[in-house]
Parts: sequence; structure tokens; C-alpha cells
Amino acid sequence: MPDTSHASHAAVVSKLRAAGCVFAEDEADLLLAAATTAAELESLVQRRVAGLPLEHLLGWAGFHGLRITVAPGVFVPRHRTEFLVDVAVSLAPPSPVVLDLCCGSGALGTAFASLVSPGELHAADVEPAAVACARVNVPGEVHLGDLYDALPDSLRGRVDVLLANVPYVPSDAVSTMPPEARLHEPLTALDGGADGLDLARRVAAGAPDWLAPGGVLLIESSERQAPVLTEVFAGAGLRALVHRSEDLGATVVTGHSIA
Repeated sequence: MPDTSHASHAAVVSKLRAAGCVFAEDEADLLLAAATTAAELESLVQRRVAGLPLEHLLGWAGFHGLRITVAPGVFVPRHRTEFLVDVAVSLAPPSPVVLDLCCGSGALGTAFASLVSPGELHAADVEPAAVACARVNVPGEVHLGDLYDALPDSLRGRVDVLLANVPYVPSDAVSTMPPEARLHEPLTALDGGADGLDLARRVAAGAPDWLAPGGVLLIESSERQAPVLTEVFAGAGLRALVHRSEDLGATVVTGHSIA
């Protein structure tokens, strides 16, 4: 721990709390542990108070018991999305072929692989900064490109588990998001179009070509969006089910291949 005689733990907590940090004590502990000098600590605190995401300052995000490398400009994985991983694990066959689409930092695929050994693991994202982080995190192949266009054709018809944490915030609601999200994460990872489901529709439409017989697509949504998303899945020829975690406030819609 650095020399903090001029900035005690209590002082850091006070600054963070005044800036509106709900978990000021926990954040102070993390910033104190990350800093190697008093000057570095002061810089970290100032940038956090200015609204930079804690995870970008630390260089990692906690997700499903793992430390996932993240960098400025990369979407920070949310704890509620751990539920998507749990649902995927419960549905996965042995040694599955797994695809983490719109992977961001690759948190979903990485967490899944820590729980179930995949036969193959692929991830893809359109953002170069996200792909750079995912290549640090994901124990598999990471591809750069727009949805399925990024993938090798050899995956077609072979994916057992398709994880897709697509953006699902309606365009009109992006401006109401916390500043640390809307100012420091890519808009492509937040804005889901008029009703928030533009990317989900594209993923669902293409999924039957990539899923193996009996494969499953999993997409997180809001509880309000879930009925529409089940219709989208059905329209794509998938058998849709809605899963809900009240503890995490998370909703996941699964689409099962019936081919």
C-alpha cells in the first residue's frame, strides 16, 4: 500500500461518497490497493470523482468470480449478466462449441469456459478495443467484425451455445444512463435502436444458420422486452423460453434450435 499520510482511507471514502459513489468504502479499498504511490492514488481518485468507470481505472472488472481485463472505451460487464452464463451452463451439452457474439471484453465466454470446458470457444465483436481485451481474456479464438460476418465459415451449423449480450437500451433512453456508461463506453455497446432490440433481431435471424441441431441462443433483455423478443425468436424458427433472476434483476431469453 502506498504512503497515504496525506490521503487516508477515510479521506478517499469521503471524496468518493461526495461524488455519488454508492460503494465508496469498497472502491476506496480497490483504489488504495491499485496505487503504488501517493501521487498515483490521488490521480486515480480524481479521475474516479470526475466520473471515469472504476473498472477502467483498475484495468479489470469482477465478473462471475473472475478478473476480466477491460480498458478505456470498452463496455464493462454487468453483474446481472452473470445470470446469462448460469443459464447457459445449465443448458450446455458436454464439450460444447461456444460462441460469444458481441463479446465486448469476452466476459461471458471466459466465465462460461471457467465452468464448462468447451470443445471450441469463439468470440467476436465489431469494436477493435473490445477485441484487444477479449484476446487477453478469452481462452479461445477472437474475431473482429460485424456479428456473423466475423466468423469462420467452418463454424456454420456447429454452435451448441450462442451467448449474445447485445445492446438493448432504446435509443431515446441512452441519455438517461449514468454518465460513466454513456460517456465512457462505446455507443455501439449501449444503443439497441428504437425499441432496444435491433441487434437482437439481427442475431436471432442469423442464429439458425450457425446453431447445431439442439443448439441454443441466449440473449439478455429487460423484463419488459422479453415478450417481444420471444416473438422475434419464434419468427426465426427458434423455440423461445424466458428465464428470470429476481435477485440479479436479470432477464434472459433462450432460443432453442428445433432443426
